[in-house]
Amino acid sequence: MSDAVTKLLSILDLETLEHNLFRGVSPQDGWQRVFGGQVIGQSLVAATRTAGGRPVHSLHGYFLHPGDPAVPIIYEVDRIRDGRSFTTRRILAVQHGRPIFSMSASFHVEEPGFDHQIDAGPAAEPETLLGEKELVSRLLEVIPPEVRAYFERPRLIELKPVDIRHYLSREKLPPRQVVWMRAGAALPDDPAIHRCVLAYLSDYTLLDTALFPHGRIVFDPAIQVASLDHAMWFHRPCRTDEWLLYVQDSPSATGARGFNRGALYDRDGRLVASVAQEGLIRQRTR
Repeated sequence: MSDAVTKLLSILDLETLEHNLFRGVSPQDGWQRVFGGQVIGQSLVAATRTAGGRPVHSLHGYFLHPGDPAVPIIYEVDRIRDGRSFTTRRILAVQHGRPIFSMSASFHVEEPGFDHQIDAGPAAEPETLLGEKELVSRLLEVIPPEVRAYFERPRLIELKPVDIRHYLSREKLPPRQVVWMRAGAALPDDPAIHRCVLAYLSDYTLLDTALFPHGRIVFDPAIQVASLDHAMWFHRPCRTDEWLLYVQDSPSATGARGFNRGALYDRDGRLVASVAQEGLIRQRTR
């Protein structure tokens, strides 16, 4: 098991403090604030620990304050409902005595039903695309310094963008991007772990999609960006240590907020999850 996957699993392995009370830690990788996907994933781990083995089918969360990577995060789970088919949990993430994230999650017993999906459309296979280290090494002279710094930082999820133009210039592009993602090595077979890792990686690159039509990137120091909320629906089981195609678009940006949608597909073209997120994209005045 690679060091990255070991670290990812340690992040998602919360400490149980008391009934409905858990503690999570952040990697000390030099980031100024906690990665939003980490808080989503840890919140889902906390809720899953109380759901009696039922798989999650949806979650809805709000980012309230930036997380401090130097301080553990306390997760409080409220067992709102335990029904015959559905289980509902409310999770509050707390640091420094105040909430930084709140989330509701719903779990559903597995049962048969109607089945259809919208297909992903054509996309280049991940084996034909440059990885992050290859992007930096081959395009060192043309990649802006802030983009190079991003791709060189430690990351627990492997990314391969299908189109890299957004990272190389201020060209205004359609509000759509496609990225292959996966954990960097094999994960345990437990489906609950893969659902929590899926929640973790769903926050990667999504907010940036709203900046494509404006020729800007989230690393631009003249822009203040932050995730405001995050919603996710889990449709079909998948393995997150195998390549997943993340198809994203941004239908609207207005009032200093950008709205983004995402659909995650496995290599067989099965739609495994849908995501929606709104984020702050404010131009700094000074």
